[in-house]
Amino acid sequence: MPRLKHIGLIGLIGLIGLIGPIRAQQDSVQVKKNRFMLDVDVLAQGEIREGGISPQAQTTAEETGVPPKDRAMFVLGRTRLIVGYEREWFSTRVNVQHTGIWGQENRGTFNLYEGWAKLQSKQGLFLQVGRQVFSYDDERIIGPNDWAMDGFSHDALRFGYEGYGHKVHGIACYNQNADNPDKGITFFQNGSVPYKTMQTLWYHYDAPFPLSASLLFMNVGMQAGEPGNNEHVAWQQLIGTYIKYKPGFWTIEGSFYKQMGHEENDMPLDAYMFSIKSSCDPAPFISAYAGYEYLSGDPYFNIPPHGGIGLIRHEVCRGFNPVYGSHHKFYGAMDFFYVSTFVNGFTPGLQNAYTGVVGHPVQGLDISLAYHYMAMAAHLEGIKQTLGHEVDFEASYQIIKEVSVSLGFSYMGGTETMTILKRASDEGRLYWGWLSIRATPRCLDLKF
Repeated sequence: MPRLKHIGLIGLIGLIGLIGPIRAQQDSVQVKKNRFMLDVDVLAQGEIREGGISPQAQTTAEETGVPPKDRAMFVLGRTRLIVGYEREWFSTRVNVQHTGIWGQENRGTFNLYEGWAKLQSKQGLFLQVGRQVFSYDDERIIGPNDWAMDGFSHDALRFGYEGYGHKVHGIACYNQNADNPDKGITFFQNGSVPYKTMQTLWYHYDAPFPLSASLLFMNVGMQAGEPGNNEHVAWQQLIGTYIKYKPGFWTIEGSFYKQMGHEENDMPLDAYMFSIKSSCDPAPFISAYAGYEYLSGDPYFNIPPHGGIGLIRHEVCRGFNPVYGSHHKFYGAMDFFYVSTFVNGFTPGLQNAYTGVVGHPVQGLDISLAYHYMAMAAHLEGIKQTLGHEVDFEASYQIIKEVSVSLGFSYMGGTETMTILKRASDEGRLYWGWLSIRATPRCLDLKF
């Protein structure tokens, strides 16, 4: 028996010896509540384009008498350095970027893309302040628009709650040219953020079955008047919904948005849009989709209140503006609509009927092919509604986890209407091709 006691005592000491390092290791893990991350995002994209001269190029040609060039070749570059820190209830992120064209005389632009701090409780409440990137629903109304080299971010205060299938976000933005106590409403901005002030309320619900729905309300104040003369804010509102249903391998999504109030020329605004899309994923290596979207438009040019010679006045602006969304994602890869503008900002609206297929033939390789039928929403006297037919091809391959390469080619068979409204020099030769490589390594990930 004493011998057994000695054996038991030795075993207990050995067990304590094993538990000790384990507990110490666990305590060490628990102490490491801080995380520091350093990421790099480098993108280079070469493009070639022929046809589809922009309105600005055509206007310059008319003023100078020099025929415009209808083809272009260039390489775009973007570099981002991203620093992040987080712990249980606090996180912050700083993202600086440089964008430009290779060989550009002024060497491009350098700015702050993100810079925010966030507090978040275990109960789902959060508060975030600073320059932020927003992405809501399918990004039609509010999105990062990451295809554009500069992207889209907002100086904002965001707060809300997320939990138990419910999400409620509130956003408040206020922009000012400078600290000017005499003219506190002045904001004439030529950059990517066109509004003076913006307030948004977003609610999202995930049902116990495969259905989700969102409600969105935006109140946007646009700078109106002239600098030093009748400066004021013109208010416009947007309200709408986005619904997504996923029964089995099908996905059905739709949206409806209404705009009202006044646009920046103080003209009453009454516009709307709706969309419907159906997708099918019958197998892991292939999917197909089809959809239709309608954005209301104007049959006349918008005329400011002080009028215009030889132009028809109308009382209400009916051209829908998808405001701060990721436009490249929806209206054709060539970006003829809602990225570039019609002549002098004309807004005849858009009908876009589309279909496409996406394939994953091998691991890391994605291939897509899409077709778009484009037409105006408004009826213009003596002009047909059809704008053209666009075909988009895209392929991307993940070389390694941090590096991917992509290429694409798009062609549009434009109509005479497209030539008139977009000033395309040769509607039969509208094409665009691109090749890009992107590296997104995480250079540092420390826990302490």
